[in-house]
Amino acid sequence: MCEKSGIPLAVIAGPTASGKTALAIELALRMNGEIVSADSMQVYREMEIATAKPSIQERRGVPHHLMDFLPPEKTYSVAEYVQDARRCIDEIASRGKLPILTGGTGLYIQSVVDNIEFSPAEADEALRKSLGELAEQKGGEALLEILREFDPETAERLHPNNLGRIIRAIEIYRVTGITMSESLRRSREHPSPYITRMLLLSFENRETLYQRINQRVDAMMDAGLMEEARRMYRRRDKLSATALQAIGYKELFPYFSGLTELETAINRMKMETRRYAKRQISWFKRDTRFHPLFVDKYPDFDYIRRQAEEYLQVLL
Repeated sequence: MCEKSGIPLAVIAGPTASGKTALAIELALRMNGEIVSADSMQVYREMEIATAKPSIQERRGVPHHLMDFLPPEKTYSVAEYVQDARRCIDEIASRGKLPILTGGTGLYIQSVVDNIEFSPAEADEALRKSLGELAEQKGGEALLEILREFDPETAERLHPNNLGRIIRAIEIYRVTGITMSESLRRSREHPSPYITRMLLLSFENRETLYQRINQRVDAMMDAGLMEEARRMYRRRDKLSATALQAIGYKELFPYFSGLTELETAINRMKMETRRYAKRQISWFKRDTRFHPLFVDKYPDFDYIRRQAEEYLQVLL
């Protein structure tokens, strides 16, 4: 293991359907590593197909942490994730193994790597309720407009569908008088305990990724996504806000309600997944610490694996 001051940490990120899960597992097998998931949906049990969670067979004996441990009714904050991820990374490193942080939730990855300390501001349940009602009436863009008035920086990086984080950003300011962006700046005053090497799976031709996404959605439907989504539909009134936003469920729920045709729902699922991938790419491209590996540039998976292993070798 690396003798430099700090805990070695490999990061493998990328948009959905880029192949990061398979690459991380292969690298963990070759580099004596364990995987810490950085996926806000894969934390939930029973949400297997919609979240593209690797099966037990696909994991090939590699330990996966922070995956498949919460009921879908439970909320889970970024602050909780960071606390749990730090603990897992410390434990993996203490066993002489390489922690590999893998996933597509950029905020999770950035918050861990940059050692961000989250605001201790207490919740204002009445404010949350009123903002939630406003979102139901006027949509997420209306909440973003409120946020832009005092924290345009945070508003710029949040998507209108990300209601939980928009509401939290407004709440932090109303409770503490400090914006979320300023709170994040202050939190970065503490140096990161990690020595990181960060890989980003990307594509020179965006259409290649979009084709993979369309094929993945078709494969998910063949694998039983309809049945999984129907089980969640029956519990929809109890699901957490995050679980309700899972791509696959929110497109199929209107079909179960008789509001749309199945073909329309599937096409919307593909479109929403492509949009999500585009947002992921935009997020990761802002972080110049990532070393890009262009999946469609290299001849095969083995070549990509060799390039990744060579780049990460310094951590051992």
